[in-house]
Amino acid sequence: MIDDRRRRTAGLAAYASQFNLPASEVEAHLGSLIGPRMAEEAICAAGGGAWDDRTLSLRERSMVVLSCLITQGGADSRLRGHVRWAVRHGVTPEEIEELATLLAIYAGYPRAATAMELIRDELAGLGSEP
Repeated sequence: MIDDRRRRTAGLAAYASQFNLPASEVEAHLGSLIGPRMAEEAICAAGGGAWDDRTLSLRERSMVVLSCLITQGGADSRLRGHVRWAVRHGVTPEEIEELATLLAIYAGYPRAATAMELIRDELAGLGSEP
């Protein structure tokens, strides 16, 4: 268990990595997207708690988050950011596409196909097509 200050620092670092920003700019950037109160919650909970523990690797965490976002649907901007972050965490484009293909069976073809279009577009933008 980490204390609140360390959790916040870890959250800022996680979002800095995801957004490719200095940690000092994360709060303002995230606040402009989702509002200051929700940004603070995200920094401390999602960023600081979810991405700081070492039980799962960042690569494994990225694959889990991609799975959740694909199956939820309607989270396009979040999925785009997490596709980029997953690649930086060592998930290959082939693995990302295979994950979406597998989820078509369990989450439904429409959500997985819509996600695949977005994933392929994002990977193309990174120059990382399978």
